[in-house]
Amino acid sequence: MQFGLFDHMEHRGGTLADLYRERLEYIAFADRHGFWCYHKAEHHMIPLDMAPSGNVFLAAAARETERIRLGSLVYLLPFHHPLRLAEEICMVDHLSGGRLEVGVGRGISPPEHALWGFDPDAARERSEETLEILVAALHAGRSGSMLNHEGRHYQFKDVPVPMAPFQSPHPSFWYPGNVEFAVRHGVNTVTAGPLDKVASDLAQFRDAAPAEDAINPPGARRIGVSRHVLVAESDEEASERGRSAWTRYTDNLMTLFRSMGVEPPIDPTVGGDFDRARELSVVVAGTPDRVASDIAAVEAAGGDYYVGAFSWGDLDHAATMRSLGLFCDEVMPRFGGGA
Repeated sequence: MQFGLFDHMEHRGGTLADLYRERLEYIAFADRHGFWCYHKAEHHMIPLDMAPSGNVFLAAAARETERIRLGSLVYLLPFHHPLRLAEEICMVDHLSGGRLEVGVGRGISPPEHALWGFDPDAARERSEETLEILVAALHAGRSGSMLNHEGRHYQFKDVPVPMAPFQSPHPSFWYPGNVEFAVRHGVNTVTAGPLDKVASDLAQFRDAAPAEDAINPPGARRIGVSRHVLVAESDEEASERGRSAWTRYTDNLMTLFRSMGVEPPIDPTVGGDFDRARELSVVVAGTPDRVASDIAAVEAAGGDYYVGAFSWGDLDHAATMRSLGLFCDEVMPRFGGGA
């Protein structure tokens, strides 16, 4: 079993400088304790994400770490010019010594698209075209060929691409939350939810034949299982602290939806119901034994990559580090992990 981190980087009071410093300490701690990858989300204009330029933050994290891989989960493709994104991916991959992972998607928040002047209904189409160009640009940089593309949103003719990523032919791509898309395009993915759903997604991903035009190189297939995690000395402490944090996380996520009167297409917080979220394994909060039992169940279902979000809602840096420390000291060693 390998372990990863998922992060939104929510606003919780204090200065942004302190938030960034504390988060870099958090990632450096995970690096020292054997985590495989840090995955950074992207959101705009809401307190859910105070580091909306993922590449800027990942470049900083690269200088503070040595082994942990660093990735987007995801780049919101409609918000990125594909050529600029290809250049930045090359930069961060080199700055990290080839530790970049590239997660892509269109996002779950139509209000964010609308406020940027984009048509939310065109998000899927823009995402697919941007992904096509992005992969082509990375390959063009590797081969030294010109980039050409004729599409609805972008047109390029004989564009030189002088930059190539550190990794060959390019970093691994991820598309979370949609196993069918990941299989069809030959990319990695992350799933979540109750164990029966997780087991079904794991089996579907593992049993699928490799895509003929897979984006990722052969043999580079990985699926993770994501949870919000809170480890405490007692179940009672985890419940009390987690309930408050889940309310803040829900508020941070739902800010634009509520202000614009829009229903979310999916509801990651289960309506802010902490108890229901625990029942569905969206949240795993409790003693090291309780958290370890969830990991063991995921492992028994065929999972080998467990991705935890340890900093969420109003959990401050000290609370986050206590939870992560207990996880590293008392949970990870049971599964062959840890420093």
